[in-house]
Amino acid sequence: MNTDLMTTSLLSTRIAVVIPSYKVTRHIAEVISNIPIMVWRIYVIDDACPESSGKFVEENVVDDRVRVIYHEQNYGVGGAVMTGYQAAIADGAEIIVKVDGDGQMDPSLIPYFVEPILFGEADYTKGNRFYDLDEIRAMPSVRLFGNAVLSLMTKLSSGYWNLFDPTNGYTAIHADVAKHLPFVKISSRYFFETDMLFRLNMLRAVVVDVPMDAKYGEEVSNLKISNIVGEFLFKHIRNFLKRIFYNYYLRDISLASIELPFGLVMLVFGIMFGVYHWMESARVGLPTPAGTVMLAAMPMLMGLQLVLAFIGYDIASIPKRPCHRKRFIALSGRKGG
Repeated sequence: MNTDLMTTSLLSTRIAVVIPSYKVTRHIAEVISNIPIMVWRIYVIDDACPESSGKFVEENVVDDRVRVIYHEQNYGVGGAVMTGYQAAIADGAEIIVKVDGDGQMDPSLIPYFVEPILFGEADYTKGNRFYDLDEIRAMPSVRLFGNAVLSLMTKLSSGYWNLFDPTNGYTAIHADVAKHLPFVKISSRYFFETDMLFRLNMLRAVVVDVPMDAKYGEEVSNLKISNIVGEFLFKHIRNFLKRIFYNYYLRDISLASIELPFGLVMLVFGIMFGVYHWMESARVGLPTPAGTVMLAAMPMLMGLQLVLAFIGYDIASIPKRPCHRKRFIALSGRKGG
């Protein structure tokens, strides 16, 4: 990649950083001070912070790029990010990066998140802490397992089978794509990052992972797994059903649109038919006839094959063409001319 072109592109692009701020006064000043000079504007969203982090920034941070926005009530990280997105879009930002204010996200990585968007390779980028196997050892085993489960659920509900680490909040998005997000519909709290992926799939946006190190500080998470398991499961199922309906029956109809319902019907029929006759055989004490076994096994196998064929089609249907205009083509053209 041409380094001069990259530098020119970064310096000529309006890059905004959004920092949701809630109980982060210990770290936010350092986070802001480490944000690269290439960033055009910084939005600190005081989400009704009990520590008055917005006022803390105004009184202790000297940086002309900083804009502080206050929420009168707490809307959660998603609500704060949506407020930041809307403010950045209104001011004319081209790429918007979201960084947490707790010091666990290295601001020096911002160019790596911006680069795929700037050069027309992605509409949205997100961090992935699972690229370096040595770094993964620093991650608590419970969190590692939980992230693997959440990643599988997110692949199903969002349709981005190529992504991992779905709860990673280090992200960047092109403003042309962000403009089309349904800001009021996106989950505002812990399901925010996952719901964003679902909404982006509805826009057919290209999303890519950016490798980053796992970093854990002294901050105590407010997330309690027992409180969100049911909510997450419900929302994943809801988003999965919506995505399937929108992509396979409302926008377009393909062979996969037929494979899924037929496969599910045959699979469920085979299982119910087999269980019923197995119970009947156990009740009367006679072996199940071979013909009956085949009548149960055949639809099960055919149904499973059709469902797997649908999943294969779904995996191959990951968005590959970015939605936003490829501004770097004009830059490279001017440089080459």
